[in-house]
Amino acid sequence: MLSRGPAAGNAVPGPGIAANPPRVATTMTTDAPRPEVLRYTAFSSAPAGGNPAGVVLDATALDDDDMLAIAAGLGYSETAFLTAPPAGLGGQEGRAYGIRYFSPRAEVPFCGHATVATAVALAERTGPGELVFATRAGTVPVEVTEEDGGLRATLTSVEPHVEGIADADLAEALAALDWPAADLDPAFPPRIAYAGARHLVLAAATRARLADLAYDFTRLETLMRRLDLTTVQLVWRESATVFHVRDPFPVGGVVEDPATGAAAAAFGAYLRTLGLVPEDAVLTLHQGEDLGRPGELTVTLRAGDPRVRVGGAGTRID
Repeated sequence: MLSRGPAAGNAVPGPGIAANPPRVATTMTTDAPRPEVLRYTAFSSAPAGGNPAGVVLDATALDDDDMLAIAAGLGYSETAFLTAPPAGLGGQEGRAYGIRYFSPRAEVPFCGHATVATAVALAERTGPGELVFATRAGTVPVEVTEEDGGLRATLTSVEPHVEGIADADLAEALAALDWPAADLDPAFPPRIAYAGARHLVLAAATRARLADLAYDFTRLETLMRRLDLTTVQLVWRESATVFHVRDPFPVGGVVEDPATGAAAAAFGAYLRTLGLVPEDAVLTLHQGEDLGRPGELTVTLRAGDPRVRVGGAGTRID
């Protein structure tokens, strides 16, 4: 079941699409020519899978209002905008960039799937290899490789951290989701995890619980804004290294994100911090199946390195 929209009776939009029209301008505010907006999907080699993202390869002439208007007009959960790299950013000349991410409603500090989409778009033009992105959350290296005739990008997160959540806030999250506390997996305590953006991690005890998602959009959005959360990372453990995940994203104006790299990185940090996986681990996250946009994310943890690596395929949509 898809999540409820922002108001009773409203049509539920497609996955990764804005839930209602944002109250922002949809025309450019500068005199600069409108840039080309590319459309890529991340964490799938099929255009109909994974999470779609907008990519603007040259946003140097755009201001904040322009970028927000483009993201709102496109309607994907995020659009990435490349700018010149800040002074001192490491990386090979011509392969380092500034990058900003906008949902249809606001700028976000970091977006994993739009980073993967952008890296694939660049690699199609300049070849595979190492890229470096300066995000609001910090420096994010990305490696792009060729595999099975396609491109695969793996980002390395900023240093993560994990914190608790107050009992009252947890109760409000569960009420907004309409999830009884008894439906949670006691082996996975609720936590807020960060690896560039903040995500509340909640684990379902069964796959059926995860599949039945019909939440109160406005109530969850209100809580998430108060706690400065980007998504809620809902998970179910299939095996020691395989998980199924879903990510409500009402603060971005999107009912549900089909494949969420930033949340995957945060989840990897959560698992390691709580000792639920070994320090060296390769995990597979399946996301988007319940939305008809299946995607696969690979999360890699390395002993001695607190950062989390998240990788997946990507391809152009049109």
